[in-house]
Amino acid sequence: MSKLRFKVVEEAFNRKAVPVKVPAERPEVYYGKLVFNNQKMFEYLPKKTYDALVSAIENKEPISREIADSVAEGMKRWAIDNGARHYTHWFHPLTDGTAEKHDAFIEHDGKGGVVEEFSGKLLVQQEGDASSFPNGGIRNTFEARGYSAWDISSPAFIMGETLCIPTIFISYTGESLEYKTPLLRALNSVDRAATAVANYFDPNVKHVKSYLGWEQEYFLVDESLYSARPDLLMTGRTLMGHESAKNQQLEDHYFGAIPSRVEAFMLDLEIECHKLGIPAKTRHNEVAPNQFEIAPVYEETNLANDHNLLLMSVMAEVANRHHFRVLLHEKPFAGINGSGKHNNWSLGTDSGTQLFSPGKTPKDNLQFITFIVNVMAAVHRHNALLKASIMSASNAHRLGANEAPPAIISIFTGSQVAGILELVENCTAKDFADLTNKEGVTVGVAQIPEILLDNTDRNRTSPFAFTGNRFEFRAVGSSANCASAMIALNAAVADQLNSFRQSVDARLAKGEALEDALLAEIRRLIEESKPIHFDGNGYSDEWKAEAARRGLDCETSAPKIFDAYLSPSSVEMFRRTGVFSRIELEARNEVKWEMYTKKIQIEARVLGDLAINHVIPVATRYQSMLVDNVVKLKTLFDAEKGAEIVAHDLDTIEKISKHMCIIKTETDKMIDARRYANNNISDEREKAIAYHDTVVPSMDKIRYHIDKLELMVDNEMWPLPKYRELLFIR
Repeated sequence: MSKLRFKVVEEAFNRKAVPVKVPAERPEVYYGKLVFNNQKMFEYLPKKTYDALVSAIENKEPISREIADSVAEGMKRWAIDNGARHYTHWFHPLTDGTAEKHDAFIEHDGKGGVVEEFSGKLLVQQEGDASSFPNGGIRNTFEARGYSAWDISSPAFIMGETLCIPTIFISYTGESLEYKTPLLRALNSVDRAATAVANYFDPNVKHVKSYLGWEQEYFLVDESLYSARPDLLMTGRTLMGHESAKNQQLEDHYFGAIPSRVEAFMLDLEIECHKLGIPAKTRHNEVAPNQFEIAPVYEETNLANDHNLLLMSVMAEVANRHHFRVLLHEKPFAGINGSGKHNNWSLGTDSGTQLFSPGKTPKDNLQFITFIVNVMAAVHRHNALLKASIMSASNAHRLGANEAPPAIISIFTGSQVAGILELVENCTAKDFADLTNKEGVTVGVAQIPEILLDNTDRNRTSPFAFTGNRFEFRAVGSSANCASAMIALNAAVADQLNSFRQSVDARLAKGEALEDALLAEIRRLIEESKPIHFDGNGYSDEWKAEAARRGLDCETSAPKIFDAYLSPSSVEMFRRTGVFSRIELEARNEVKWEMYTKKIQIEARVLGDLAINHVIPVATRYQSMLVDNVVKLKTLFDAEKGAEIVAHDLDTIEKISKHMCIIKTETDKMIDARRYANNNISDEREKAIAYHDTVVPSMDKIRYHIDKLELMVDNEMWPLPKYRELLFIR
């Protein structure tokens, strides 16, 4: 074993769990300690200011400059009381991460000193350099002005010694340069559209809220092993590495006993989350070795998304304390499960009714069916867009591999809901037909009794599954900003609900009864959306052929999948819902293509360096040792006996030569393809396609032959930690 590899493996093997400082209080005491929530606002703000701010948040209204000044003063006092020295506008640029610029609470006092101040103007708005963030050409280098603006619906919090204020980020000309602005637009749109439909069943509904519960999967790797793998360090995934003899095939890791080092990390992470108001609830081992999951209590989508992004930052910081590195890449290791971020999504009224939950009355269940069917219609109509919303260079490695859902969007409903939909489709409001489930419950159309939940299996191969009282969008990648998927989904559903409302109202205007009008439109949507409904095995080749026959989007090239954002149906849908302008869509696609190219470019550079400067020299030295051995053996025996003895070594020498030859050839080919794309293709889409079609295939071939060499070269000489060391040392 190489000296470096031996050293880092030994360090990792001997590492012990780091003690965690557990608060003396129970979680309910310190939960939200670092959040300027309603309790802190009530304590630090004048009653008039508190009432005005709470009212503005609840009614989605702007606040006056006077109120902003008062909030800023109270927020500053609270932040300073909790050790903050700086403040920042915290936002979500188009990098899938977060951004922040810290300013101290100081101003000149006019006497040669300073005083700590924080005005409403500074709270509400800051100026940043818009050209330095991904912007798709909206801002040139010489047109740098951009603005961040306070999102009052997401509470401020303290990270370290800095007050973080959640904000949007827009260009000088008003276009969104981040994720929060379009997410808020989509949530407002689905609120209005769903409220209008919910009013058919309850005229008292004033608002419908979108809820999100994410399930964050991740890998942990010891920091020493991580540092010894340039590919992990630079790209977040292993660009080479033969799978371990034992990986996940024994199915012994899922829900298994949590290793002590990992449990200490998880406990520390939960404490930090709870202080920041992140309702972390569930933790467990995932399927692959060294893979884990954390999941929260559900929250409103905007806040849940903020919390997920904050969690990813906190995870990295806490992992460092425990000598781990968190891997959020969707496919850090070949041959075992990748990591997703399942988005459990639902809609609920301000009166507490969950619209995807069946009820105890015919009216409740008709409402349930109405919203289920409209979601199915929206997903069917925009299945290509929803796939584009979760696609990335990293998630492309995960989809369709090792239990991840396939790169074809379909909906799983389960046998009971499927049976109800079939019943509704074929019956009128006065025509009863019976459907018996395994519990013996009879379901009619006009008088539908209680529908039982969870009486059907879950389908892990479905990218979009109904799971009892919510839909689980399982195709979202672990490193992604949830907002991308939530923007597309909420906007598509809002647009569909608007269309549904218009169609029902048109029938009512002609004198149809409400129930007849609703059922007529529901039946039409059930028929139209049948192609998206699939309860079978999403991994099968038969499904891929069937999906194509049904007209579903089956594209597998990530750069081409992004085209769905600019399809006429997507552009019009986003325009109707007010979520994106065409300029914003075009800019975002430019960013997506550019980011895809850059990520593949970085991986190709790292792989080329590892192949030529790490693997080939080691393989050459080992081959030279075998050649010397062959020469020495031949001097000890006669020609016939010598040939027999050295035959195996000669075969190994030849195989090593072939592998090295292909690695060198493909590396040169990869470099030439990259150079050609960089120097000859200016269009970002075409460049991304070129990288996908010409660079990635060479990378796959290089990896294949390096992994073969790993099995042949002397273990003591191999320079990089192997999978068995990365994944099984705690």
